[in-house]
Amino acid sequence: MPMLLRLDAQGRITAMGPTLARVLGTAKTFAEAFPPEGPPEGRDIASILAARRLRLRAADGTVLRGLAIPDGAGGALLDLSFGLGVVEAVRRYALTDADFAATELTVELLYLVEAKTAVTDELRRLNARIEGARLRAETEAQSDALTGIGNRRALMAALDGLIAGGRRFGLIHVDLDHFKAVNDTLGHAAGDHVLAQAAQVLAAETRAGDTVARIGGDEFVLVLPSVPDAARLQSVADRLALRMAEPIAYGGAQCRVAASLGLALFDRQAGVSAESLLAAADAALYAAKRAGRGRAVLAQNDAAGPTVP
Repeated sequence: MPMLLRLDAQGRITAMGPTLARVLGTAKTFAEAFPPEGPPEGRDIASILAARRLRLRAADGTVLRGLAIPDGAGGALLDLSFGLGVVEAVRRYALTDADFAATELTVELLYLVEAKTAVTDELRRLNARIEGARLRAETEAQSDALTGIGNRRALMAALDGLIAGGRRFGLIHVDLDHFKAVNDTLGHAAGDHVLAQAAQVLAAETRAGDTVARIGGDEFVLVLPSVPDAARLQSVADRLALRMAEPIAYGGAQCRVAASLGLALFDRQAGVSAESLLAAADAALYAAKRAGRGRAVLAQNDAAGPTVP
């Protein structure tokens, strides 16, 4: 009986089970093992036996429950247990099944707790893996495989969110000039390299919260909540045009492209949709190409939204 406690008629401890000894340590008396939380009255052997069912708090705070019966010699036998605090006691005292009686149902409870903990931990790890896979799938679904920037799905999500929120923002539609000549003279690998480098330039010129997306071929779109007015949008576009005109090295050759840019502003006009805003920027882009390429043209805003200049 590893949790047995025997008291003589004066409340002295005359025997103690090995598991209980790990809790009570070197206590010599009942009062020393279980310091009174209130007045000491009612803690003599007669009172303990009269109570019969006990709830005791050890000196280290461990709560024990048990049953008291007379020992036939004026003292008492106490059969104690950890009760619902058994899990904490196992952790605190590093207990094993050897510290409990073979018939103790607490051991079965511990097995159930251990099994539940193992299952809960595994479910937590599984949920984390599933959530990670979901996030990766969402990221891949909104990423361009070649350049690593956003794709059309990411672009539309950003536009719809900004328009629904009524937030002013700028939009730049970028189309590479002379890109076909790169593919024709140096091959599609060189073209892919140019697209990847162009994506890096566009990403480097944006801020956190902006969206850069490749929407097909050599076309890109930038959504810029950080650039809500025409003057700043034109300044960003002019800087992009200069950066995109810089030669790109590939295999010892210099790939020379430029960029035509169509700009549009969303100024919280009623009835403007993502599609109509993109259409206005696209029309401004082709106006830039007609004007000689390598430049930026801003769609004009009116009450109905951006229109072709």
